[in-house]
Amino acid sequence: MENSGSVFAQKITQNIASVIVGKDNTVLLMLTALIADGHVLLEDVPGTGKTKLAKALAKTISAQFSRIQFTPDLLPSDITGINVYDRVRNEFVFREGPVFTNILLADELNRATARTQAGLLECMEERQVTVDGVRYVPGDPFFVIATQNPVETAGTFPLPEAQLDRFMMKLSMGLPTKEEEIQLLNRYMNEDPLDSLTSQLTLEDLKRARNEANRVYVQESICRYIADLVDATRTAEGVIMGVSPRGSLALLRCTKAYAYLNGRDFCIPDDVKAVAVAVLSHRIMLSSGYHIAGKAEALIKNLLHTVSVPTEDFTK
Repeated sequence: MENSGSVFAQKITQNIASVIVGKDNTVLLMLTALIADGHVLLEDVPGTGKTKLAKALAKTISAQFSRIQFTPDLLPSDITGINVYDRVRNEFVFREGPVFTNILLADELNRATARTQAGLLECMEERQVTVDGVRYVPGDPFFVIATQNPVETAGTFPLPEAQLDRFMMKLSMGLPTKEEEIQLLNRYMNEDPLDSLTSQLTLEDLKRARNEANRVYVQESICRYIADLVDATRTAEGVIMGVSPRGSLALLRCTKAYAYLNGRDFCIPDDVKAVAVAVLSHRIMLSSGYHIAGKAEALIKNLLHTVSVPTEDFTK
């Protein structure tokens, strides 16, 4: 088990790196959320490769991929599906929506109304869709990658806290460096590398990896460290609302997944630190303004420096 996680991570990150330049850490964190059975919110300006990343991940693990372009006139039934009358069969037949897939790209999620955004809540949290009282199950695995533009906010509907809390991580692609930009230009000179991308793993490989990551050992002191971090978010100055219990569970699951992807069958404090900002920062509300860029991230980073770190032996 010590090596299977690192091999799994290496195959995926190397394959995606042929399409996405210089974002290995972002890819690793997204993969961590995927292994931990969560969802990801990608917040960045247009043109940074968010859609490319989602498509590359789907191709790499042989997953079914769907995309929804969120707009103000989008309805919940456009996401989940709808019952339509079949005149030949003389009955209503359920027509599946785009959530019936493995990897769903919810593009510009904050452009839809709160009612439509809520159409994703049930399938994200409970892995089910209820239409006219009948329960349907989307793909297995089911992974949502939602995007939003933090700059162009005219005509948008901010995501409610209940929906933000259902995203395991909030990530940002960021702009490339000058050297990465040159690599990007050369790589896309003659063709789109996404067109020739081949799968490296299967959905069965992913399910196996999830089971193995679930068995990663977590020493009691690591659990206490996670609890101390979460508690610190609730008592920190300038915080109106701290991290919820769902957030602490998400941090634990991501810590185990990150340790697994780094080839270990036990967790260390560095695993917690590596994922803490992405897992916790979007779950807190600040008195100075919830959506002030970088404020929440800076607070979590500061807590990582101030909260006492355990030092004992973390192996079984």
